[in-house]
Amino acid sequence: MKNKIFAFAVIGCMTGMFLLGCDKTAEQKVEGAKQEIKEAKADYAAEWQKFKAESEAQIKVNDEKIDELKAKMDKAGTKAKAKYKKAVVELKEKNHALKEKLEEYKDEGETKWQEFKTNFNNDLKAVGTTISDLFKDKD
Repeated sequence: MKNKIFAFAVIGCMTGMFLLGCDKTAEQKVEGAKQEIKEAKADYAAEWQKFKAESEAQIKVNDEKIDELKAKMDKAGTKAKAKYKKAVVELKEKNHALKEKLEEYKDEGETKWQEFKTNFNNDLKAVGTTISDLFKDKD
């Protein structure tokens, strides 16, 4: 009986040492976590750069469309000028505000980033829709 208990104890100790030897060390776990954080930061940086480039391009397109609308408005009669002048000025201001908002953005964590991105895209889309609507009215 004592031999069986002793054998089970020895087997249990050997199994425990075997399992501990196969497992990652704490240092390896920390290095793995650091690597994951580094990759997440790189992914975020890439996502931010892509978002910023796409947004800047859309803002530039909006500026061009606003200038085109302004040129059409200048060629139109006085009724059309009066009707669209205020809208063109507001669009120009909103588009400029979006550009500033994009340039001034500072990283404040994942939640704030998602909130910023959603709000910014909604504002950018609203400006684009208003421009398109004015072009439809104008043509």
